[in-house]
Amino acid sequence: MNVQHKIAVVQGLNLFYREAGNRNNPTILLLHGFPSSSHMYRNLILQLADDYHIIAPDYPGFGNSDQPSMTEFDYTFEGIAELVNAFVEQLNLKQYSLYVHDYGAPVGYRLAVMHPERVQAIITQNGNAYEIGLESAWAPIQAFWQNPDDAAVRQGVVDLLSIAITKLQYVNGTRNPQSISPDNWNNDQIHLDREGNQEIQLALYYDYQNNLKQYPTWHEYFREYQPPVLVAWGKNDMFFGVKGALAYMDDLEDVDVHLLNTGHFPLEEDLDISVSLIRDFLKRRV
Repeated sequence: MNVQHKIAVVQGLNLFYREAGNRNNPTILLLHGFPSSSHMYRNLILQLADDYHIIAPDYPGFGNSDQPSMTEFDYTFEGIAELVNAFVEQLNLKQYSLYVHDYGAPVGYRLAVMHPERVQAIITQNGNAYEIGLESAWAPIQAFWQNPDDAAVRQGVVDLLSIAITKLQYVNGTRNPQSISPDNWNNDQIHLDREGNQEIQLALYYDYQNNLKQYPTWHEYFREYQPPVLVAWGKNDMFFGVKGALAYMDDLEDVDVHLLNTGHFPLEEDLDISVSLIRDFLKRRV
C-alpha cells in the first residue's frame, strides 16, 4: 500500500500530511506527539492502510509543515486544535477514529469536544488526560509555569530540547534500546534545531498548563458521550505514567487498557502488538 505525502494549504499555512488507504474505508486520524511528527506513524500506516483510510498531519513548527513565526501563528494547543479542525473540514472527514499520542491528546480531545459526532472511537497511546499521569520528569516544565522569567528555570526547559533528551525519550524504558533506530531522534532534532523553533517549543511547554485546566472538560466528554477507547500504553514512559493510563477507567464504560513493557514511543518497540490491539479493537467497535 503506497503512502501519499501531501500538502494542504490551511488558513494560509502549508500543512504536510501522510495519507494512505481507501477513503471508503473507516478513517483513522493520527495525531502525533512531541518531539516527533507524522514520521512516528510511518510503520503503523503501512500496517493499517489495507483496511482503513489513514490521515496523519504534522502540526505547524513540526515535521514537514510550515513554521510560521510566533507573531504569525498562535502556538498554543488551542491554536493547533483549531487549525487541525480546519484541516479535517477541508479534507471533508465526516467521521474518524482518533489516535492520540502525547501532544496529540490535548489536540485530539479538543477536536472531540468541538465535534463529538465525528469521533467513532479513540486510541490513546501515551496520550494523557489525567493529572495523576504526570511523572516527575515534568518538574522542569512545571517550574517554568511558575517562574517563566527565571533564567535558570528557563535553561532547565531549554535543556529538554537537546539531542540527548530527544534520544532518551525514544530509548528510556525500552527492553532493547539497540532495536530503536537513531533515525527517530536525529530526524526530530533537525526540526527542533531550526532557527526560531526553540521559542515555539517553549511556548507550547508553557501553554501545556492550560491542558490541565481542560482535563475536567475532557472527562465530562468521556462520561457524556462514552466513546469506545483503547488504551495501549508504554508503561515505562518517563513522562506519562501508568496511573494516567488506568485513570481512563474512571470515566469510560467501554475501555480496553493494555500496559506494554516499553517506553514513550510504543510503536518503535511494540509495533506488532499495537497493530494487533488496534485491529481487534476497531473491528469490534467501528
